[in-house]
Amino acid sequence: MSDEELEGIRRRKLSALQRQMNEEQKQAQMQQQLELQKQAILRSILSPEARQRLTNLKMIKPEFTEQLELQLIQLAQQGKLPIPLSDAQLKQILVQLQSVRRETKIRRI
Repeated sequence: MSDEELEGIRRRKLSALQRQMNEEQKQAQMQQQLELQKQAILRSILSPEARQRLTNLKMIKPEFTEQLELQLIQLAQQGKLPIPLSDAQLKQILVQLQSVRRETKIRRI
């Protein structure tokens, strides 16, 4: 291979890497923007105490909290949640969700 061919390959690889980095940056920006929108919606539908409880729960169970946040937003948009949702009401929802999960039993024979 000549130096010109190697240089051409290097340029193509460099441009491909730059395109990939640009795409990753765009995706990261979109994710960040969606997260900011979600937080703004949660701020409007939850009381400060309920938001704090959700933040504390997120440290322990991030996947569960992510799903719960999306469900709360969806219910609020459908008008099925009182706005603002108080801490006591959020506790009640969490207890209901927890009791549903605890009913699962496995029996070994």
